[in-house]
Amino acid sequence: MAVTGDTNSKLTLAEAVREACIQAAIDGYENASISGLCAEGAFESAISAIRMLDLDSLANVKTGGG
Repeated sequence: MAVTGDTNSKLTLAEAVREACIQAAIDGYENASISGLCAEGAFESAISAIRMLDLDSLANVKTGGG
C-alpha cells in the first residue's frame, strides 16, 4: 500500500501524539512519585497529565498549521 502525503501527515501527527502522551505519563508519574504519592496515586497523576495535553498546540506544531 502506497503512503500518500495526507496519510503520511496523519501518521506523523499520530506518532507525535503518542510520543507526547508517553512523555506526559512518564513526567506525571515521576513527579508524583517524587512528591511521595503511592504507585496508584502516581498512576492517576500520569493519566491526568495525558488528559491535560494541549492537543491544539501539538496539532499546529506537527502539521504546520496556524
